[in-house]
Amino acid sequence: MDKLKIAQYKTSFDTISGYIENERKEQVEIWFARDLQVILGYARWENFVVAINRAVESCKTQGINVDDHFREVTKMVNLGSGAKREVEDFMLTRFACYLIAQNGDPKKEEIAFAQSYFAIQTRKIELIEERLDLKSRLETRDKLRAAEKQLSQNIYERGVDDKGFGRIRSKGDTALFGGYTTEDMKRRLGIKSTRPLADFLPTLTIAAKNLATEMTNHNVSEKNLQGETHITAEHVQNNRTVREMLGKRGIKPEELPPAEDINKMERRIASDEKKIEQSTKKLPK
Repeated sequence: MDKLKIAQYKTSFDTISGYIENERKEQVEIWFARDLQVILGYARWENFVVAINRAVESCKTQGINVDDHFREVTKMVNLGSGAKREVEDFMLTRFACYLIAQNGDPKKEEIAFAQSYFAIQTRKIELIEERLDLKSRLETRDKLRAAEKQLSQNIYERGVDDKGFGRIRSKGDTALFGGYTTEDMKRRLGIKSTRPLADFLPTLTIAAKNLATEMTNHNVSEKNLQGETHITAEHVQNNRTVREMLGKRGIKPEELPPAEDINKMERRIASDEKKIEQSTKKLPK
């Protein structure tokens, strides 16, 4: 997501927020579901209510008082004829909005932004950008894990065992990194030999490995490739192709600096998410 789009989304979410005072004389930042529905890209209220109900259930599951964060209200809306009618709405805290976003489709740009926007207790755009980058790297790493798991299953059915899969993946790395083996890259980046290389690669390189692996998955099935030799040749060629594509844009994967340990990122995000409800001021009784 580019910086301009991030700034536009931030302005949209900021604009529809408001404040209400609770019995502790605290200013509670709130959003109304009808406004949020539009920004999150839900065309129908009925569909958005499903997402709200899932968020409410998630709140209950965590043992958190729903009334502290979700409040059913009614509001008057203008009809085309100039008349008004009463409609159902919800008053939501930041934590409630976060739960709704978490129950949405992260492939939707609006949802992906909202997940980070409501997770951060500040409106500083650089912190929102940082969290979006972290989430993007985690999601890309998860895609690579899934693609490699699928490849392992595919080739097992075609006469390749776990050791063979390891050799295929290693030779793919050598092709992607311009002759550097997996172990070579670990030494270059200062990674322990027991840790997966991909856990320390930048998002771009993880995505490159994922693309090559998905191409191999596709062609193993489409071409009905059998045996380690044929599948290795396919995987090596796919990694070379991805490397050539990156090279045309002046990018050499082996020269990119290492990124933060993915395990540390996961722990930090999980810790931050546990603190969201604690730091969110509650609605008035």
